[in-house]
Amino acid sequence: MEFTSLALFAGVYFLAVASPGPGIAALVARSLSTGFRRSLPFLAGIVAGDIVWFTLSALGLSVLMQSFHGVFVAIKYAGCAYLIYLAFKAWTAPAEAPKPSAAARGEGIRLFLGGIALTLGNPKVMVFFLSILPLVIDLNALTPLAFLEVAALITPIISLTLLAYAYAADRARRLVASPRAMRWINRTTGGVMAGAAAAIATRS
Repeated sequence: MEFTSLALFAGVYFLAVASPGPGIAALVARSLSTGFRRSLPFLAGIVAGDIVWFTLSALGLSVLMQSFHGVFVAIKYAGCAYLIYLAFKAWTAPAEAPKPSAAARGEGIRLFLGGIALTLGNPKVMVFFLSILPLVIDLNALTPLAFLEVAALITPIISLTLLAYAYAADRARRLVASPRAMRWINRTTGGVMAGAAAAIATRS
């Protein structure tokens, strides 16, 4: 692809990723509640979900996805259900900084899959890859090399943007470490995650 086309895509994609939405709200809430490191599997799942959407769009499967709309609706509600579970966990968490545990380490894969499910069912992401992406990139002329070039842009753009959000949330969390503040953070986090789940579930 030409440099100007890649630059145009990078700019449009960055604006789409950086604009607050349910995914960012859930990630920030997760980082506020459990810290930067324990939000990374969830972040990785969001990144993987974007790559999946781009791959499906590049392969021209948008029509097929509409034919199997029920499958993506099921994925959307699975992601919402997991967000509700995380919201409950955050709301009822002890008013103290979380400590590493075997359960926390084993939670990584579930968080990763939750991030993917959330992204696949996020209307904001669907609109970008099914509607806006074809306006920026000619998907009919997308060669394997061009696909790799765009994927190589997507990964660092979304990763660095989400890392910045998660890190900022973690720094804010560290400024207020008292039990009362942590209780407020946990319950605010639970409310934000539940709100993100509701926002995704109620959008078509």
